Amino acid sequence: MKIALIGYGKMGKAIESVAMTQGHEIILRIDANNPEGWQAPEMKQAEVAIEFTAPESAPHHLVKCFELGVPIVCGTTGWLNQWEDVVSRCTALGGSFLYASNFSVGVNLFFELNKQLARLMAPHDEYKILLEEIHHTEKKDAPSGTAITLAEQLIANNSAKKNWVNQPTTQSDELEIISKRIDKVPGIHKILYQSDIDSIEFTHTAHNRIGFATGAVMAAKFLKGKTGIYTMQDVLGLSR
Repeated sequence: MKIALIGYGKMGKAIESVAMTQGHEIILRIDANNPEGWQAPEMKQAEVAIEFTAPESAPHHLVKCFELGVPIVCGTTGWLNQWEDVVSRCTALGGSFLYASNFSVGVNLFFELNKQLARLMAPHDEYKILLEEIHHTEKKDAPSGTAITLAEQLIANNSAKKNWVNQPTTQSDELEIISKRIDKVPGIHKILYQSDIDSIEFTHTAHNRIGFATGAVMAAKFLKGKTGIYTMQDVLGLSR
């Protein structure tokens, strides 16, 4: 598979390592130091692009790939306020993209378990729910895209919760997300159900970036040759 990397930071380099180990070819790398790469002939030769950049640039990169007819896997978070515009452009241009707030297989299974546990716990209002996420100090958005996905799943499966807030709260209809930034932490997401009687903790801990990179390459293989809009649930055969 011929891959164009859009963004060549730590995640881009991890994806490159995983892809090459699997026998794929990185034919182009585009980052802030190589913006002219969009005009390179290799871009049109790419069978899929994988994008990990910044929230302010991701929507533009997605649309550029739609225009070039290159399927794109996007792992940048923090831009979903522009989701409808991007989807509209993808549909109009016959493009193809796959977005995930987290590409780790383990995290996506964690998402499924989170929904099930939220449904089981919903009738038990004696439990306060807290969501905590910890990432490295270079992460640009807070809360993380993974934490937002977890929070939205909890809200969808617990009618007592109306919205999430990224701060401590005493409002019973608000879901509290606490974001912490600690040097060199790849990612920890914890959901805590706490009552006066007991506590239930549900945690996913990433040990390195390899899981994210492996999932992104898996998603790229899935997306190659397809049109439309997909998620990791499609890649893993999970129900939406």
